[in-house]
Amino acid sequence: MFNVKMLAATVSLALIAGTLSPALAETITLKDQGGRTVTLPKPADRIASIPIPMASTIISIDGGTSKLVGMNPTAKSAIMEGILGKIFPEAKDIPSDITAPNFIPNIEELAATNPDLVIQWADYGADLVDPLTNAGLNVALISYGTEEKARYYQNMVATAIGKPERAALINGWRDEVAQEMAAKTKDIAADKRPKVLYLGRAMENLTASGNEGNYNAWYIDLTGGVNASADVKGNGTTISPEQIAEWNPDVILLNSFEAKLGLDRIMNDPILSLTKAAQDKKVYKLPLGGYRWDPPSQESPLTWMWLANILHPEVFQYDLRGEMKKAYKTLYNYDLTDADIDGILWMDMQGDATNYAQFASK
Repeated sequence: MFNVKMLAATVSLALIAGTLSPALAETITLKDQGGRTVTLPKPADRIASIPIPMASTIISIDGGTSKLVGMNPTAKSAIMEGILGKIFPEAKDIPSDITAPNFIPNIEELAATNPDLVIQWADYGADLVDPLTNAGLNVALISYGTEEKARYYQNMVATAIGKPERAALINGWRDEVAQEMAAKTKDIAADKRPKVLYLGRAMENLTASGNEGNYNAWYIDLTGGVNASADVKGNGTTISPEQIAEWNPDVILLNSFEAKLGLDRIMNDPILSLTKAAQDKKVYKLPLGGYRWDPPSQESPLTWMWLANILHPEVFQYDLRGEMKKAYKTLYNYDLTDADIDGILWMDMQGDATNYAQFASK
């Protein structure tokens, strides 16, 4: 669904940076998501990313790995476990010791990457930011968790590297797909909307989130579902199997963050296996592509298509495999094979799930 018209549709978003192109000014000025003004003397050629999601975002916006000089170890594991490790095998050599898992920066290792720009969280306090700025590093802060925030930081980073048109293209695609879905789901009656439970963690603890600031709840609604855990207070709240049984969701979505998590976590559980979702074989693990499909990323419209086809096959008939091939060519200049797609969608594990045969190779 990538369309050339999208390019012009969102180019104005590059004005986040206060400049349309580095060719038109000597410096690039960014307003980051911490409300700070960041000035770069020229487009950044070397970026180190402490937040997990930004590594693959930088790769997709730049079209390669050359500008990514450091990343979070969890981001690296996602790349190496997923398809990006195959597309860009050189990513295995990018340092991931620039931060501890809790996002505390390793200043010595960061400085060794000689970054033009360091990406850090905006919402976790000054203790994660001050050591960077005190070391003289140029820092831009991002905030995470909603569609609007994702679009903003994609534009911010694209402008920082001198490629605002790439974010315009990606976000234009998001606009087109989201608007199309909203138009189709607005007429779906409340009693026809399945209750969908997304489990952010499921191995040792079961966690779920309410609706406020919850990206998963947002796209569940977008695709014609209802968040089964809407009454939960906060995000990532620990819940019990008994609570899930009380909700009795029609569909259960398992996160792609826990590598060893499979459908058997639900199907073999003495309580969870009795839910309507399990009984109807409507338990699915979120795909792992260029990034994990659960949170917002450059591949998010593919997540929405995937879930829309599952929840309402009578309304949505996206050619998901075809859309994936087009998207990966645009995002990574890579031609996905059928075997690649099978791996991303976990076809071996969940090919027999209800409504999943539609994603099989024809």
